[in-house]
Amino acid sequence: MAQQHGGTPNPAALGPEQVQLLLATSKEAKRFAYCPYSNYPVGAALLTSDGKIFSGCNIENACYPLGVCAERTAIQKAVSEGHTKFRAIAIICNSQETFAVPCGACRQVLREFGKHWEIFLAKADGTHIQKTLEDLLPLSFGPEDLKMV
Repeated sequence: MAQQHGGTPNPAALGPEQVQLLLATSKEAKRFAYCPYSNYPVGAALLTSDGKIFSGCNIENACYPLGVCAERTAIQKAVSEGHTKFRAIAIICNSQETFAVPCGACRQVLREFGKHWEIFLAKADGTHIQKTLEDLLPLSFGPEDLKMV
């Protein structure tokens, strides 16, 4: 599988087995995508700092802005169960030509929970690249920017 590392190396990087589990979980989540308008199913698998995995899929709506992406579904599930510290996320789509990439809104939601976690972007066959949030959202705005001086 193709791997491409970006950003600062993480001393607690995931092992190959953990990466494969995240990719498999994201692929399974993609099966449940509700995307009758775009026909672009996406699955995501989010790994918390304590080892739990939360999956999500995209859920579209006839009123387009009300749809939600797979990444945000997984994060909302995790946060609603008390998890706010994350180690990694894997995102997969049905394309064999391009890697699944988070939209701008999802990048900002990912950023809400830190800058230093691993992001695996996959094609339909599981081929993936590894990025950091800094790669995807440089010079980002986050919670620490709102702290009073």
